[in-house]
Amino acid sequence: MNAISAYLTTLAFVAQQRLGKATKGATAVEYGLLVALIAAVIIGVVAVFGTTLSKVFSNITSQIAPAA
Repeated sequence: MNAISAYLTTLAFVAQQRLGKATKGATAVEYGLLVALIAAVIIGVVAVFGTTLSKVFSNITSQIAPAA
């Protein structure tokens, strides 16, 4: 009876370890997709508003900094 109990305990432990690794992998993939989506949004915003923002910051800098 002890041999069966030990076998079942070992089987449950191995299954838990393997399933735990599978869920960690899925989480890593999900985080990777989120990072890629955030990066795509940032690149899109910079592409659309990049020159406008550059002009705004240049205007602010010229008003703050004294003329040399």
